[in-house]
Amino acid sequence: MTLTVRRRAIASVAAAALVAGGAAGFGLSESVSPAYAQALPKTPIEAPEHPPGSFASVVDKVKPGVVAVKVKLDDSASDDDDDSSGGPNMQQVPPQLREFFKRFGQGGPGGRGMPQQRGQRGAVGSGFIISADGYVVTNNHVVDKAKTVQVTLDDNRTLDAKVIGKDAKTDIALLKISESGSYPYVQFGKGAPRVGDWVVAIGNPFGLGGTVTAGIVSARGRDIGAGPYDDFLQIDAPINKGNSGGPTFNVNGEVVGVNTAIASPSGGSVGLAFAIPAETVQTVVEQLRTDGKVVRGYLGVQVQPVTKDIADGLGLDKAKGALVDHAESGTPAAKAGLKSGDVIESVNGAPVNDARDLSRRIAGLKPGTEVKLAYLRGGKSDVATVELGTLPGDGKVASRSESSSSGQARLGLSLAPASEIGLGDEGVAVMDVDPTGPAASKGISQGDVILDVGGTSVTKPSEVQAQIRAAESNGRKAVLMRVKSAKGQTRFVAVSLSNKEG
Repeated sequence: MTLTVRRRAIASVAAAALVAGGAAGFGLSESVSPAYAQALPKTPIEAPEHPPGSFASVVDKVKPGVVAVKVKLDDSASDDDDDSSGGPNMQQVPPQLREFFKRFGQGGPGGRGMPQQRGQRGAVGSGFIISADGYVVTNNHVVDKAKTVQVTLDDNRTLDAKVIGKDAKTDIALLKISESGSYPYVQFGKGAPRVGDWVVAIGNPFGLGGTVTAGIVSARGRDIGAGPYDDFLQIDAPINKGNSGGPTFNVNGEVVGVNTAIASPSGGSVGLAFAIPAETVQTVVEQLRTDGKVVRGYLGVQVQPVTKDIADGLGLDKAKGALVDHAESGTPAAKAGLKSGDVIESVNGAPVNDARDLSRRIAGLKPGTEVKLAYLRGGKSDVATVELGTLPGDGKVASRSESSSSGQARLGLSLAPASEIGLGDEGVAVMDVDPTGPAASKGISQGDVILDVGGTSVTKPSEVQAQIRAAESNGRKAVLMRVKSAKGQTRFVAVSLSNKEG
């Protein structure tokens, strides 16, 4: 059964004690200073709206469009992948967090207290229909390595479905019900919800399809380390194993998010759930439906946030924007004249809050799109017009089910000579990492530099590939790499060459 404390979601647990003033030896003054009294509001603050007395009308309207997703896993799925919950693919979870998920997040095959049938390997999640002809949205991690997929409708019909496309970076997958027909479907909301808005989640927790929970939007723009484009809605509607891929609705019955992760020390709901915003989902689904894959825009800069100290040093009023470390040679950014030290303030007139915000905005645009970047250089404002390229590796990183002679694809890496992108004369730079690949499971990330493979120094991707092939031909189960992180720290990493991590 399934749900999801998924992938990189984790919460640290802290205890806070509130101590009465007298017990701690402190007194609470009953007087109020005149200055503070003048600042107090003259009239009480009134809530603009009363909470709804019932969500029944919303649920009646949208529930027929929500489905349970049942998956039979491919034989290549490892034991760690199979928690029968549609929960985290353990190879997508950072190594330092795996013990947390093993102890608290999964509860063994079949879910807590719900044993699997002998020999059965499956997963269960949620999804929702977005068109009358049967397109279904769910999470990538629910159907990853799926051999077969079925969806169970609200009327209890179970129908076969096929995977049209999936995107690991946003954890979105698009399915299509195989049987022709006219299906009830739901619609995406036209605007982002506000913090404090009521939301309703419907899904298949622990295999209990059609379960409805409610809460509010607790926060927006959350980065939980699940992927390079994190921008989650945080909601307090109870989400458990099996809700993954299910919809979060506003009170008008519009989808505002796709439930994808919870943070919990126990594996159960503690009121910290995360949903992918509808705006992101629609952009990804459109490409999956048309092309079966997602291709993202590429600027070609390495950026970092503008901290308060950096803002002071640059003479900026606010710590906002993305500071360019360097523009990689031959990229759209370099051709447009962007340089190290520039602060990108907006994209097509929309303010850029920080480096991650810039990455999300650029990735949300298609290659070939022309954008106007407003930036500061030496205290002076300027605008550059840039035609975006294609993010290296997008749509090209081989999945595990694909057979590929390319060693770097086998490991889930997109590489480039470090010398060509300003990362020094030694090694091969990691441009992109497939979060489901063996390299990601060992902590290799974008911006790292591979210095040698199998004891041999490398400066080109082809040399990395040659050493991987040599290791394979020698019967090696793993290849040893020496890797330098973006912070300059060097370490050895053994990356599996098989389709299964042991």
